[in-house]
Amino acid sequence: MERQRTAITQSTNSATLADVLERVLDKGLVIAGDIKIKLVDIELLTIQIRLVIASVEKAKEMGMDWWTTNKDFNSTFNTSQNVDELETIKKRIEILESKKLA
Repeated sequence: MERQRTAITQSTNSATLADVLERVLDKGLVIAGDIKIKLVDIELLTIQIRLVIASVEKAKEMGMDWWTTNKDFNSTFNTSQNVDELETIKKRIEILESKKLA
């Protein structure tokens, strides 16, 4: 007996991961959730979670540009303070190394 072969059909409207990611970054995606812990109708803890996934351009359109003024995300922010801190650390290392050698 000859085995009957079945044809595997593929969807012509399939989306690749790149397509999905491009659409999400272009349109934006918001995931929101609240976690509340209550004991005898007394709220002990509330955690609100908000996650926004979008491209930088889309985020700026929505009015979100906090990374431009945050020193942790902007390397040009407070550079003089960073230089002062670096010099202080270098001096402390020199003092520690000189104590170690003595």
